[in-house]
Amino acid sequence: MKQMNENQMKKGGALTRTIRMLFKAYPVLVPLTALCIVFAAVVAALPAIFQQQVIADIETWYQTGDWASASAVILPKIVILAVLYVLSLLAILCYTQLMAYITQGFLDKMRCTMFEKMQKLPIKYFDTHKHGDIMSYYTNDIDSLRQLISQALPTLLQSAVLLVCVFCIMIYYSVWLTLVVLIGVVAMLFVSRKVGSGSTKYFIRQQTSVGKTEGFVQEMMNGQKVIKVFNHEDHCRADFQKINEQLFEDNFRANAYANILGPIIQNIGNVLYVVIAVTGGMLLLAKAPNPGVSSLIAGGVGVLTIDVIVPFLNMSKQFTGNVNQISQQINSIAMAIAGAERIFSLIDEAPEADSGYVTLVNAEIDGQGNVAETERHTGHWAWKHPHHDGTLTYTPLQGDVVMDDVDFAYQPGKTILHGITLYAKPGQKVAFVGATGAGKTTITNLINRFYDIEDGKIRYDGININKIHKSDLRRSLGLVLQDTNLFTGTVMENIRYGKLDATDAECIDAAKLAGADDFITRLPEGYNTLLTNNGENLSQGQRQLIAIARAAVADPPVMILDEATSSIDTRTEQIVQRGMDKLMEGRTVFVIAHRLSTVKNSNVIMVLEHGRIIERGSHEELIAKKGQYYQLYTGAFELE
Repeated sequence: MKQMNENQMKKGGALTRTIRMLFKAYPVLVPLTALCIVFAAVVAALPAIFQQQVIADIETWYQTGDWASASAVILPKIVILAVLYVLSLLAILCYTQLMAYITQGFLDKMRCTMFEKMQKLPIKYFDTHKHGDIMSYYTNDIDSLRQLISQALPTLLQSAVLLVCVFCIMIYYSVWLTLVVLIGVVAMLFVSRKVGSGSTKYFIRQQTSVGKTEGFVQEMMNGQKVIKVFNHEDHCRADFQKINEQLFEDNFRANAYANILGPIIQNIGNVLYVVIAVTGGMLLLAKAPNPGVSSLIAGGVGVLTIDVIVPFLNMSKQFTGNVNQISQQINSIAMAIAGAERIFSLIDEAPEADSGYVTLVNAEIDGQGNVAETERHTGHWAWKHPHHDGTLTYTPLQGDVVMDDVDFAYQPGKTILHGITLYAKPGQKVAFVGATGAGKTTITNLINRFYDIEDGKIRYDGININKIHKSDLRRSLGLVLQDTNLFTGTVMENIRYGKLDATDAECIDAAKLAGADDFITRLPEGYNTLLTNNGENLSQGQRQLIAIARAAVADPPVMILDEATSSIDTRTEQIVQRGMDKLMEGRTVFVIAHRLSTVKNSNVIMVLEHGRIIERGSHEELIAKKGQYYQLYTGAFELE
């Protein structure tokens, strides 16, 4: 029960938070729109009063026969009503246009807020959440907010104002008939609560099921080659059917409840209309034979007459219709609450923690080795290190990386790396070799601070990397991954991604260094060739070469190559290797490779097994030891 109350509070909080954000985004337009809605609703309630007065005037004319006097009274009322309708039409036109602007503007702000927050999330979030499910936040969940803001909230406000106005008019005309209406409304509310609670529950489930379905579909799209090569189509189809069946079940039950609610409420309204007509007729008939009884029934409000009963019937229809309108919005509100919860779960996700205060700055270094900060780009960088005593020190960026007895676990209690110690001096090439799962990529993830270590220390140029601001740390590192990501844009723009202020000449030089210039110049538009869908019009090897050129143009002091040449054939690898050798000159380089030919010329090779370094040394030293590396190199033992 306690958990249920907490969930209800959370859902109510999501709706309240959405409305609060809406007012904060448009502090003037939202109240103005609400004012137009209220005005239109009030005007919609006035015809009952005019109708009663017109019928009374006609009845007077009928009794007196003085049509001229009656028309002189009736016509001004009709003109006033027409004017009010015109103003109401203008108010409706105004608020519908304002709601369209507010709705789309608010959704635009929400998407921007979500995207900005997403950029601040740690890599762990994307490793533990399906990308299709995250995409559902931007599509399905945002659309549920659109329905809430553009339809549900205006309808609720308009119906609520109409209910209040009509109720006041009804109680003024007849207390007893109003009580009859309230009995019917109680029945409507009872049905709405019973049916609506089931509808709400399944609409919330539907939102979650849609996210799971979209996540599964995207996963299958990304893995089509693997699915086909292993003939897993039937298995995938069966898995999809399970997820789709759950979505069908939630959708069916949600809409089954929703679709039955409207007809029930409508028919209760129809029955109520008949009951009011019968009750009003009885009260009207009671007037003639026994005026005392009629007055007693009227309850002191006044004797019931035909000019009251006729508009009262219309008001009862209007009243129950608006109750039905409110009940119909339960579904939109339920979906919006579910969507808002998921959106706020992303917005409220803890951002990537960063307590670093050491920053990377442009530096000038004189002949004596003195370092001074400068605004202009000099090609030299330094770590700006403020100390607790108020002093500043500048340490030249060199690429000296030390890992000292580092332990790491992705999940508490499941240690992946055990006591990793390594030293990478400026200009050294350090290679990691080992079977899949040995911990090679994990080490490079720790250097980038995609994850933080559990124990031990990592120092960069003598500075604990926990003290270095993450964006500055990563700016000093070049990264080429096995899985290449190219963005929609030209080849030149994709290379420039490594350094946004790089000139065309610098990008071309980087491409030549990586060995990519030859195939780029043979593309239809050369460096201006448009790449789409992660470079689907290029081969895997060509995509990898562009990724290497992108890292080269950044000109970082430390390079991390995670299977950077795994997708390149042997001939291309030789071309790339020459470019890579030039690129790696004077830089600290970490190389992960299964192809041992790419690590032979490394200064030191680390052999990992189950998260531990079991061998280290140069190629010649490790061959001489005739240990694990020797077996790998000679083919006596396979990496995979």
